[in-house]
Amino acid sequence: MPRGTGPTLGAALNNLLATFGTQPKGRRTSYQAKTWHAQLVHLTQTHRGYAALEEAGLHITPTTLIKWLADDEYNVRRTYRDILTRAYEAAATIPPDPIPQAFKDHQFEIRGVVKTGADERNRGAHGSAPLRIDGRNGHWTSIESKWREGELSDAEFEDDFIDFVICDDIGEGTDGWDFPGGTYTVS
Repeated sequence: MPRGTGPTLGAALNNLLATFGTQPKGRRTSYQAKTWHAQLVHLTQTHRGYAALEEAGLHITPTTLIKWLADDEYNVRRTYRDILTRAYEAAATIPPDPIPQAFKDHQFEIRGVVKTGADERNRGAHGSAPLRIDGRNGHWTSIESKWREGELSDAEFEDDFIDFVICDDIGEGTDGWDFPGGTYTVS
């Protein structure tokens, strides 16, 4: 059974999602060039780079490209430098894997301190039952959108999971849901 642990519910959820073999939007570590010339050199070394140049709208002749590559002091127009930067950023971005349907359909068991209103319990500890959530009842749109953009931080994941998965499955709780503990395990 897959399991994610972390100091917050959001961290445990992100760790659990990672066990499904998915990667969020990110940046390729090899893309570190700062100057337009270094970026152009990097882009022209791969098919992905040439495709990014085309998609960004840079259409130059092979002769011009050779001139640019041969001289890093060549006077390139600012608009071309801006296009190069956009192409470089696009090529540097790793597209996200989709959140697997198996994750969204998961029967989540949350172990850790759970609070709703005045009721605060360490769920799943000392023989007590974990908090069980049926992911099929959740609305994953916000979570998936943030995941695709690489903006699904632990805090965002926790907030959206509460709002769009827990509340949609079992309701708002007495005074909302809170996870004030220091360690969580989600399986």
